[in-house]
Amino acid sequence: MNLSNRVAIVTGSGQGIGKEIALMLAKYGATVVISDVNPATAQETAAEIQAKNGKSIAIPANVTIAAEVAKLVEQTIATFGHIDILVNNAGITRDGLIMRMSESDWDLVLNINLKGAFICTQAVIRHMMKQRWGRIVNIASIVGRIGNAGQANYSASKAGLIGLTKTTAREVASRGITVNAIAPGFIDTEMTKKLPDNAKQEFLRQIPIGAAGLPVDVAYAVCFFASEEAHYITGQVLNVDGGMVMI
Repeated sequence: MNLSNRVAIVTGSGQGIGKEIALMLAKYGATVVISDVNPATAQETAAEIQAKNGKSIAIPANVTIAAEVAKLVEQTIATFGHIDILVNNAGITRDGLIMRMSESDWDLVLNINLKGAFICTQAVIRHMMKQRWGRIVNIASIVGRIGNAGQANYSASKAGLIGLTKTTAREVASRGITVNAIAPGFIDTEMTKKLPDNAKQEFLRQIPIGAAGLPVDVAYAVCFFASEEAHYITGQVLNVDGGMVMI
């Protein structure tokens, strides 16, 4: 999977899975634009790539604000000349049972996880269509496929992201652009580390492989979808979940 001469934007890449995706894209030769709402963590990720002789810059942006995303895309093109890969990874959780969930928590999660991906996709799509090559990879979740108690907002946002993936794939396939989604399962991140032990054990009991996944497992899948080797795959959702969901 040679990604040399490819330029990638990864949203929410200041930490967690997004950071691992950015590092892996750089490992395979891509120039990576680190975008995060937190300028400090974005710069840290970019510096880590640069320290390994990779090409990277940090451009902070709030994915829910179209003007900031437009500036992100404009600055990327001005600096590197093109955009080849977009990874819509930015996302948050605000869990709670639906009977108690506030409207503000619903709106916040849908705005960042789903609307943010729409804004970023719309911002790069014309450029990719003109160059007749592009890779868009959306980071969904298995709960977008099967649901999860206490995550009505998160599940809805990820289910919507899967729908956005498939529709965008149909609209741009003739222009050499593929659009796919990855649905991680129980991944060992700072977010999952905060779960109570009994909740972790319950998740592990549902995983045939018997262990949590790692951010690097998601990153490898992203690099494949971003590569030339995946040119005949579009509109698909790949579960990276140790067999937790088999559909």
